Amino acid sequence: MRTNIVIDDDLMSAAMQAGEFKTKKDAVEEGLRLLARRKAYQDIRAARGTLQWSVDGDWTVAASAYSVQESRSPFPAVSGATAAKSATKSSATRKGRSAR
Repeated sequence: MRTNIVIDDDLMSAAMQAGEFKTKKDAVEEGLRLLARRKAYQDIRAARGTLQWSVDGDWTVAASAYSVQESRSPFPAVSGATAAKSATKSSATRKGRSAR
């Protein structure tokens, strides 16, 4: 989804340095993943005391099921070279349209 947002420059710089991100998009997407993961962990912690463990190590969930694993993104990761090629291609297309 294409979205335009205004982000504090100092905050973006700090995030990019902290995660060693090359693009702002990578930094924002990782921040969104972190928020989603944090919510999943909160839900898991809320399940404390609801798991029933057997002697064999099998377990069942008393109230509802929780998963520790992250779901896979429906979108494949884009490598730096592919992203750069795509950006150059779309930039050239935009320039061609504006010249008409």
